Order: sequence, then structure tokens, then C-alpha cells
Amino acid sequence: MTRSYHQSHRPRRALVAFACALVLFFSVGPARATIVGLNQIVTPDIQPTGVLGVSAQVQHSTIGNSQEIQFELGLTSRFELAAFQGFKPGEGLFSTEFNLVQSGPHLLTAGAINWSTRGGAAQPVLEYGYYADQDHFVAGAIHASGHNGLLLGYKRQLNDAWAFSTDFQSGAGNAATVGFTYNFTPAFSINPALYRTNSGPHHLLGYVVVTWNFTLWK
Repeated sequence: MTRSYHQSHRPRRALVAFACALVLFFSVGPARATIVGLNQIVTPDIQPTGVLGVSAQVQHSTIGNSQEIQFELGLTSRFELAAFQGFKPGEGLFSTEFNLVQSGPHLLTAGAINWSTRGGAAQPVLEYGYYADQDHFVAGAIHASGHNGLLLGYKRQLNDAWAFSTDFQSGAGNAATVGFTYNFTPAFSINPALYRTNSGPHHLLGYVVVTWNFTLWK
């Protein structure tokens, strides 16, 4: 997921400043969310350079903020920023990822996610991904609330429009999920999913996110 960039540095600096303004504006408090990836976990692929993803998300309040808007911008082929703003209740956070390895289907990415401007500490994450043409496999680790957790994910691209996805994050407050993504266009998609909580009594919880991607520069 890389794109070349051949414009002057001045417009790029302006766009970076715009992205930072978005981050500062929307990162005003704690929430529980991840950079746009599979149903639940952050993934090692980076948002394409110059592409801003804007998502509207609705989910069961047990999963996290029940109403949320997200922004994800690829600043370079290896580095992205993301901001999240919840509305019910009002809260937000900031996340970032840097790709350490891009070698064929192999990806290795480090990140700091769920950093709250209200004082919540960032959660460091390290993930490996094997991205074949149709099958994406993800495995990684996250440190959150003083505990180390396991991240696992799988995505199967069925055709140009449909993809199946499942993922898992260890810990009593997390879940295993199954869902799919439907692309109305290359830039507009919907991703509904079903969460099954790890801790008993187990609950099935609903989630859906709609995403638009806008190319700000190439």
C-alpha cells in the first residue's frame, strides 16, 4: 500500500499541518478504538501516502464509544497518524504507526495507539503481517493497562467487492470477531462485524463502520 509523491514540499507541509490540526482538534479524551484495519485490531499495513480515511462508526457500548468518527492519514509510505472522536460519550484519542519492514508479502510495524490527551498512556503495539494477494495474516502483541496481550487476525479477499475478516485480542475486556467488508467503490466501503466477548458470561455485540477515502496528494 504505497504511492509515489512528486509534488513540491510546500503543499506537503501545508497538508501535514492540516493533518496535525485534525489530530489536535479531535484528540480530546480517552476512548477504546483502533486504527482502521480488521474488525477489532490494528493492522501492520499503512494508509497510502496522501490518502485520508474518514470513518463513521456505531457499536455496542460494551465494545467502546457507541458513536465515533475516525480520521486516518498516510503521511509517507511507512508512517500514518489517526485520530478518533467519540460522541456518546464525548471522548477522543490519538494513534500512530510506523512500518519497519516492507519486503514482499512481509510487514513488520510498530505503533502507539489509544493515547489520550486527558492523561491515558499510549499502548505500544508490534505486529507482523503476511500479505498475500488474497489472504492476509496478522500476529502481534500489545501492552495495555499494565498487561501484555496477543493480537491475531485474518482477512480473505473474496473478489473486488467482498472480503471476509476475523480477529482476536486477548484479555477479559476484549473479544473475538467475525465480519465482512463490502466495497461500493474503491473509495467507499462498509464493514459490519459481530463481537463475542472473551470473559463470561459471553455476549454477542454488534459493530458497523462506513469508510470514505480521499486522496489529498499523490
